[in-house]
Amino acid sequence: MAIYPKIAAVSYLNTIPFIYGIEHEGNFRAELLLSPPAGCAENFIKGEVDIALLPSAVVPGLRGAEIITDYCIGATGPVRTVVVTGNTPIRDVRRIWLDPHSRTSVQLAGYLARERWKISPEWMDLGDYSALEHPQEGDAYLLIGDKVFDNEGRFSMTLDLAQEWKEQTHMPFAFAVWVGRKGIPYEVHDALQQALTFGVEHIYEAICGSRYADRPYAYEYLTRNIDFLFDIEKHTALKKFWDAGIKITPKVNPG
Repeated sequence: MAIYPKIAAVSYLNTIPFIYGIEHEGNFRAELLLSPPAGCAENFIKGEVDIALLPSAVVPGLRGAEIITDYCIGATGPVRTVVVTGNTPIRDVRRIWLDPHSRTSVQLAGYLARERWKISPEWMDLGDYSALEHPQEGDAYLLIGDKVFDNEGRFSMTLDLAQEWKEQTHMPFAFAVWVGRKGIPYEVHDALQQALTFGVEHIYEAICGSRYADRPYAYEYLTRNIDFLFDIEKHTALKKFWDAGIKITPKVNPG
C-alpha cells in the first residue's frame, strides 16, 4: 500500500492555488491537513506532518527541517490581508491587539513598530475578536487573512504590513514558506514542486472550485497582491527579518 506524505497547509484564500494543485495535479498524492498558520507550525513541530506551509518567522528555530520548494506566500507590494488597523494614528497607538494566527505577522508588526513607526506599544493577545466591536482610544489591531476582508473600510487608519516593510527596506516579503523534514525523498520534493506549479498556473479554476467562488475580490487578490515565487530577493528579505531578532510575546487580556 502506498504511503502518502502528510502536508499541513493554511486554510485561507491565499493558499487556494496550492491546495488546488496538490489535489488536482495527477502525479502527486498527499494527505492534507488545513489550519491557520500557527496551527501548521504546531502540527509540524509535533511531528504530525511531514511537510508544511509554515510562517517564515518559525523557520530559524526548526531542527531537522529545510525549505523545499520555490514557492511561498509573499508580496512585492501591498498584500492586503496583513494589516494594522484602528481609529488612532499609528504614532499615537499605545496598544496593539495581535491576531494569534500568524507568528510571522506578529514579529513583522514588532519590527515595523521599532524601525518604522518608532513606537513601543503594549502587545495584547486578540484571542477574542469581539474586541473589534468596541475599539478604545489608543488601540490598534493586527489582523490577518480572511478577517481583513470582513473589516475593510471599518477603521480610519489601516497600514498594510507588506507595503510598510517594502517602504522601510525596499524589499519584498515572504510570510510563509514550504518546509519539509530532512530525509524526505527528493522525488517527493519534485512532485510537490510540480503540484504547486500546476496550482499557481490554474488560479481561476482553483477559485471556482473553492468556497471563495462567489467572492468578487478573489482573483484580483491572488494575481495582484500575492506573489507566490520564493526568489532570491525574498530569501534576502527573510534573512534581514530573521537577523533583526524581533521577538514579540503578547500579553493575555486580564479582562
